[in-house]
Amino acid sequence: MIYFIGAGPGAKDLITVRGANILRMAGIIVYAGSLVNPELVAEYASPKCELHDSSRLTLEEILAILLRGHEENIITVRLHSGDPSLYGAVREQMNYLRERNIPFEVVPGVSSLFAASAALKTEYMIPGITQTLVISRIEGRTHVPNDNASVALFLSAGMIERACSELIERGYSPDTPAAVVYRASWPDERIIRGTLATLPKLSDGITKSALILVGEFLNDDINAYSKLYDKNFSHEYRNHNSSIHE
Repeated sequence: MIYFIGAGPGAKDLITVRGANILRMAGIIVYAGSLVNPELVAEYASPKCELHDSSRLTLEEILAILLRGHEENIITVRLHSGDPSLYGAVREQMNYLRERNIPFEVVPGVSSLFAASAALKTEYMIPGITQTLVISRIEGRTHVPNDNASVALFLSAGMIERACSELIERGYSPDTPAAVVYRASWPDERIIRGTLATLPKLSDGITKSALILVGEFLNDDINAYSKLYDKNFSHEYRNHNSSIHE
């Protein structure tokens, strides 16, 4: 089995129990060496485990390691910093595995987003003050689109029809992919997929303990590749002159 695991924000004991247990069993670990605390790998990886620092690898090299792990029936971990879903460059890796019907699982991690609020001893959502948090980045060598923002709505499942209608009124197409995730990670987890137009009727009476997620990121047919592991993309750990002026 192949696992994508969030290593957490840095401290070696902020990885999840599930993530740590899988690391102990892994025969191959491909880890983000430029970001993941090396103490974490030293603490949890078996002495016999095969380790690869992905900061110096291309996407093709990473995928070759994952494929070999699958073919040799080795528990293989792709270890990302924070949580894989936030700037993790995991989409292209998952698509590669999906196209080949190779099973994989994702183990979420503690994002630096939450470690930062913990360090500040504060809360992002303060009643009557702020209930919205925008996650973005400044444009650099990777383009940041001005529209098509991904949306996650907490505490809104009981008003799903209103939520979807308001997003459409604000410019989202009725055909925009949307999902309800009920009790994520619990034994009775449920996932309902649709569009902004169809999701209210599909939600099957779910009114609490659920997230409403909206955006093109839910479209599994999209193949948008990160530059991070592009063989033609230079950075401080891997130099390729052909991409210096990108």
